[in-house]
Amino acid sequence: MSLKDHIRVMVVDDMSASRGLMEQALEQVGIRTVVTCNSGDEALRQIVGQPVHLVISDYNMPGMDGLTLLKKLREHKQVMRVAFIMVTGTKDPSLMAKGREFGLNNLLFKPYTSASLKTCIEQVVGPL
Repeated sequence: MSLKDHIRVMVVDDMSASRGLMEQALEQVGIRTVVTCNSGDEALRQIVGQPVHLVISDYNMPGMDGLTLLKKLREHKQVMRVAFIMVTGTKDPSLMAKGREFGLNNLLFKPYTSASLKTCIEQVVGPL
């Protein structure tokens, strides 16, 4: 069984259309176990209760943004090693630097394709 058959991914985005597009792209690369959250707060609660292997989170969300979610995950002992990819339309180098400071595994820029998503994921978890 390959990694894509058992990896559990959480998609965090406040926009339902963006969550849907990410779910479609994940399905296209063969990842079937996907849970979604519409806020950083909800994601944090769910992950602590039911850990995932990988979080793919939008950066720009009201309330808790992607960087804050990442920082809070790294502070929880039981989920601090969860892989984290942040999705953004911002090409600000300081965002990547701040993300790396908090333990960001990779950054995916919008607009993305299924192929670029797959490459981004494989750079974090290995071949799917």
